[in-house]
Amino acid sequence: MKKTTFLIVGKHAVVEALKNPKRKIEKVFVTEDAQKTLNRENQSLNLFKGVSVFYKSRRELDNICGRDEIAHQGLVAEAEQLEDLSLKDFVKETKQKNINFLALEEVTDPRNIGSIIRSAASFNIDGIIVKDRSFPSKSKLLYRSASGGAEHINIFKEANINTSLKYLKSHNFWISAFDADGKKDFTEHKWEGRNVLLFGSEGFGLKHQTLKNSDFQFKVDINKNVESLNISNTVAIVCHHINHILKKKN
Repeated sequence: MKKTTFLIVGKHAVVEALKNPKRKIEKVFVTEDAQKTLNRENQSLNLFKGVSVFYKSRRELDNICGRDEIAHQGLVAEAEQLEDLSLKDFVKETKQKNINFLALEEVTDPRNIGSIIRSAASFNIDGIIVKDRSFPSKSKLLYRSASGGAEHINIFKEANINTSLKYLKSHNFWISAFDADGKKDFTEHKWEGRNVLLFGSEGFGLKHQTLKNSDFQFKVDINKNVESLNISNTVAIVCHHINHILKKKN
């Protein structure tokens, strides 16, 4: 059965999707100027091989993108979703000594999720665990904000975050919650072995039951005159630090 399609918008997001052999691209809508730029920047690649290409004006692409007011940069792709990944299969089959997952509970803003995906991919996080029902998997804003990062990281769509956390705990993962009431600075932790970095919703943080399932509760130390950081900024700081620690050990 043919899968439903959705739109990926913006140069980096579309180019990375075209490069991903696991991503099925049905159509590409492109301006002539954008194609010239792509051909010049990717001379060794045939980006549009096997893909139906339709030339459009910028105004026509504005209409294709609808009311989202996303900067399409002269390039839009109609694509299929990637195959769903099994968290349990990944855990059973991996041989990695150090594994770091992100888990997002009720994080719903597409821009934030896209930025989180971009940071996680940039700093070598092994996968992102999301709640299937609240993950905007066809959002143009998400893929635009991820800037191609969605093609380079495992995303595990789970029915229940707490059930997934309990499963991971039974397979020797440490659950580290990042919460406004956390007492310990996360940079004081060793970050070895198997870890889940747990973040809650933009407005309400982590649920009480989810916090109970965590082994540690950390904070990101910031200027006391500033109330808080955006969740995507917090995730970027944490992922960068852990990646830096692991690189020093290797």
